[in-house]
Amino acid sequence: MRAYVVDSFTDQAFSGNPAGVVLLDAPADAVWMQSVAAELKHSETAFVVVGSGAEPKPLRWFTPDTEVDLCGHATLATAHVLGGDQRFDTRSGVLTCTAGADGWIEMDFPADVPEPVEPSEELIAGLPGLTIDEVAEGVSKVLVQARSAAEVRALHPDFDALAQVPKQGVLVTAPGDTDDVDFVSRVFAPRVGIPEDPVTGSAHCTLAVWWAPKLGRTEFVGEQASARGGTVGMVLRGDRVTLRGRAVTVLEGDLHA
Repeated sequence: MRAYVVDSFTDQAFSGNPAGVVLLDAPADAVWMQSVAAELKHSETAFVVVGSGAEPKPLRWFTPDTEVDLCGHATLATAHVLGGDQRFDTRSGVLTCTAGADGWIEMDFPADVPEPVEPSEELIAGLPGLTIDEVAEGVSKVLVQARSAAEVRALHPDFDALAQVPKQGVLVTAPGDTDDVDFVSRVFAPRVGIPEDPVTGSAHCTLAVWWAPKLGRTEFVGEQASARGGTVGMVLRGDRVTLRGRAVTVLEGDLHA
């Protein structure tokens, strides 16, 4: 089988979010896919069936610990490997990817509408020094709006505490601090084996919905302020979000096991 490592939401190698991509001739056993994802140790590895002729192509995503329902950067990586224009059959429905100019790929994803909640003790303990303005829950993540981008950038989470939050991840965001960025964010998911995710496409399906009424528009540029960093373009279109990004292949080879 052909396997790849692709850096997503970046145009430079060794930045953005690395994803594994495995091309399958036929659907594979979930235990085997989980073992491959654990071996590759990326935040997500995508498994796409390309040999059966099925359209849309079946696509699944695994972290080192579990299968997930939606993953932006590994979908971008898969579309990049396959040439850009693709339709995938996933746990979150059919996802359409469209190739643009200069390597850009647009992805049509479902919007995630977060509902306001009170912060839990585990959440507060897991974000020391952060001034929490608002908290909301999406499908798989808790969203925390902080007072400033500087606080988000400087945050040193308590991962043991965040692992007790009963969602797959914690998404921290604040207004942007540069002219070319509308908001910044970071994503922590120790509960599923990812202390910090470098760039999280699915989180921006929540962020676009969250920031639209606050900024009074539907088109945004988000910066995920991890150590590797990455940029995600978004357009909110009703109950869908168009995500825009680029990707770079850094490794290609054969998977033998």
